[in-house]
Amino acid sequence: MSFSTDVKEELSKINNYTKKDSLRMELIGFLMIANTVVVGQKIRYSTESQYTINRFAKLLSNCGIMDYTIELQGKTFSIFLPKGKLLEELEIQEKNMIVIRKEKMEQAFQKNEEQKTKDFLRGAFLGGGSINNPEKKYHLEIKFSADSNKEEMMKRLEKQNIKMKELSASPILYLKEGEEISNFLAFIGASSGVLRFEEIRVMRDVRNNVNRLVNCETANLNKTINSAVKQIEDIQFIKQKRKFGELSEQLKEIAEVRVTYPEKSFVELGQLLKEPIGKSGVSHRLKAISKFAEELRRK
Repeated sequence: MSFSTDVKEELSKINNYTKKDSLRMELIGFLMIANTVVVGQKIRYSTESQYTINRFAKLLSNCGIMDYTIELQGKTFSIFLPKGKLLEELEIQEKNMIVIRKEKMEQAFQKNEEQKTKDFLRGAFLGGGSINNPEKKYHLEIKFSADSNKEEMMKRLEKQNIKMKELSASPILYLKEGEEISNFLAFIGASSGVLRFEEIRVMRDVRNNVNRLVNCETANLNKTINSAVKQIEDIQFIKQKRKFGELSEQLKEIAEVRVTYPEKSFVELGQLLKEPIGKSGVSHRLKAISKFAEELRRK
């Protein structure tokens, strides 16, 4: 199963069926997303998740809505219920979209606002949300049936200091940061999903850090090699021009060490001299040799 399916399976098994207010708010979340549409005299919710369809059916039954039917077409489950059974917090507007009745939602959130926001968000995610495999990328989104529903969700989340980004010109809210997604899953009650997500996130961060270190070391090694090759070319050019004898004894010594040990760093080269010197001293002498070679080339 996918990571998203695992999370939804966990959420669908939350046992809060004695809390009628919580169930009602979760059902409202289900009904305001893109997977819920009005077809003739029926409201239809569709999903390929058996866990989600079972959760939706239990929410309906526990909210006193018993006259619904479930159909299976291919891999898609659909629940149908009469339009007249729509909760009072919702209404059907133009284009047969189910949208929030703002004044009724204000009344509903007057008590236990944080818990009701959790239930509201859980229903919306179960009904119309998805989350990518965090091993590949961090992305969580919920698709609503109308912009007004998206705005209502944003309003409720902002009061809980949860900020989801909105997709312009589309009724979609999303998250792309690992920590934000982890906090989101914790907020709606997906405890096992959070643990799994964090485990993957830690491993992914470790791999990324290792790759960065390897790339950095490789870049530094390439830089050292290219620098050494250039220095040796300059020394060989000076010898070809029979000008090596014009160098000072200190420059001759570092030149011979450089040619003999092309793989050594400046620090290591400095320690191979009769009178050891530091990195900056080696760099200064090799630059002097390169300058001398460039002057010879210009003649």
